[in-house]
Amino acid sequence: MYRLLFTHVLRRIDPERADHLGFAAIRAAAVVPGVRHLLARRCAPPTGGEVEVFGRRLPGRFGLAAGFDKDGVGVRGLTTLGFAFVEVGTITAHAQPGNPRPRLWRVLDERAVRNRMGFNNAGAAVAAARLRGLRGTGWGRDVVLGVNIGKTKVTPDAEAASDYATSAALLAPVADYLVVNVSSPNTPGLRALQSVEHLRPILEAVRAAADGATPRHRHVPLLVKIAPDLQDREIDDVADLVTELGLDGVVAVNTTIDHDHGEGGLSGPPLLARGLEVTRRLRDRLGPTPTLIGVGGVTSGRDAQAYLDAGADLVQGYTGLVYEGPFWAAHVHRALVSGATP
Repeated sequence: MYRLLFTHVLRRIDPERADHLGFAAIRAAAVVPGVRHLLARRCAPPTGGEVEVFGRRLPGRFGLAAGFDKDGVGVRGLTTLGFAFVEVGTITAHAQPGNPRPRLWRVLDERAVRNRMGFNNAGAAVAAARLRGLRGTGWGRDVVLGVNIGKTKVTPDAEAASDYATSAALLAPVADYLVVNVSSPNTPGLRALQSVEHLRPILEAVRAAADGATPRHRHVPLLVKIAPDLQDREIDDVADLVTELGLDGVVAVNTTIDHDHGEGGLSGPPLLARGLEVTRRLRDRLGPTPTLIGVGGVTSGRDAQAYLDAGADLVQGYTGLVYEGPFWAAHVHRALVSGATP
């Protein structure tokens, strides 16, 4: 049914508007008790796929990547759809509108999405207040929530560390883990921050800010999200920095600029092969301990399993939600547990 809806209706609507309409429907379903109950029963990850990561018990290994819920406004609806964990953001220290529209496009023949959104969000203070409210509820305390933070566009690169630290101080108290995003292609100069000499002070500042904002007994895991377009030696350099600083893990990978569809980053199936290569290389370099979250090109249970086989502990997706519909996460979880990964 969803494929018919997508083919005959949604694909004819501006992609960003279609995203907003779909997200509004997800949020609305989450506040109607009968609908929420039916969806939760239909979409809940099956038993047998549970895993403990970040000191939390997750019902499965497949979660929603950052980029869909930029401000943490729809966490309940997204978990109702079966995502075992949700990563919100990217959130910046200061509110910003993002890049001018149009800034989101479908690449239909590749079932991919191209974007140059530019971290449009309401800012860290607004998100922190909203997520504190979420954590004040019983269901909100049960949610496993990642928070992805980025640099405010107007902040000079020389002040990037303090900008990230501002977000970390506000958001660490409500996060199960933090992700430092230095790999979006849509903020000028951001990807240059992946070089070790720039990345080290950012990660050190975020670690200090997160520790200072939370009780001593609570360690908020810190990960860094990297681009698929790094050279192999640059991936090794990031891995070595993760080891040196004692970071908790890496999210691999962000969108790619290695395409001929125009400006912005491409996500979806064209990213899968490189995402798996980077994940495998990171696991070989890092060893067994740091957590790896594999993301990029996941459409099916087979794709998710390929990331796990490459060394990922958890898997994320986003673009598949556009093309596969609201029961996508449930299908992926069931395939992973059953071992049938078509």
